[in-house]
Amino acid sequence: MSITVTLTDQDKSTLRIAAYGAVSLMAAAGAPHKAITHGSIALTSATGLVGHVLAAKSKDIHLQGKSVAELADQVLPSLTTAMRLLGKYPGEADNFRGTVLVAVEAAAAPRKGESSPAMAVMARKITAALDAA
Repeated sequence: MSITVTLTDQDKSTLRIAAYGAVSLMAAAGAPHKAITHGSIALTSATGLVGHVLAAKSKDIHLQGKSVAELADQVLPSLTTAMRLLGKYPGEADNFRGTVLVAVEAAAAPRKGESSPAMAVMARKITAALDAA
């Protein structure tokens, strides 16, 4: 079964900012470069509508901020907005949530058996933003 999906360019930009911004927040919280790469790969491995939007070549991901707080001010509301946008399409909000959480988990993978408390807190904030919709 196929549904016709009409997302505006702004909607697609919001999804990309939210997803890639979540990985950027994990980087800002101290995730190592290799883990961030794994998080980005998780995003490009998505399927369905979410997968098409996240895999598209785009120059609309403009994450701004000179601090983690400024980045979070942009990304966390985008995560909630993305969930609301996708709520109109059966299964896509869950698809987006699952994709972002896998990316966050990949980015938070412990190094040499240790897990960073800052990354754990950031992961919880990302999850809360996804669930706020």
